[in-house]
Amino acid sequence: MKYFKEAKNIWKSYVPSSGQSDTVEGELLRAVEKLRYEAHNNGNGNWDEGFEMFCDYLLETLASDKAFSVEVQGELVDNINRLLNYDHPYLEDDLYDRIADRIVEWSIYYKGPVKRVKNPNQYR
Repeated sequence: MKYFKEAKNIWKSYVPSSGQSDTVEGELLRAVEKLRYEAHNNGNGNWDEGFEMFCDYLLETLASDKAFSVEVQGELVDNINRLLNYDHPYLEDDLYDRIADRIVEWSIYYKGPVKRVKNPNQYR
């Protein structure tokens, strides 16, 4: 992971011990780490709409954003679509780390933190 320290700082500063983050980068990082945990620790056995919502949030926020080149946007789409294949959990760290690095890059681009409205439908 290229931006481990920066991701750790976002986590410590903007991801609450439970519930959603008040910032976009905090919620993005929370999403990717929830997806990582579910795959690694549960084999996606608890996969439901909440995890799909995390993937949708990552796609909507990152995959077509002007902060990234078309090539990087395509990589993000491929990576997130791989996570959506929940019947075959992705168990390596590289993909999750790549997405986390892009979250840090997004935060740097937008000179975060960027405030967000919590999604009342996200229960994970």
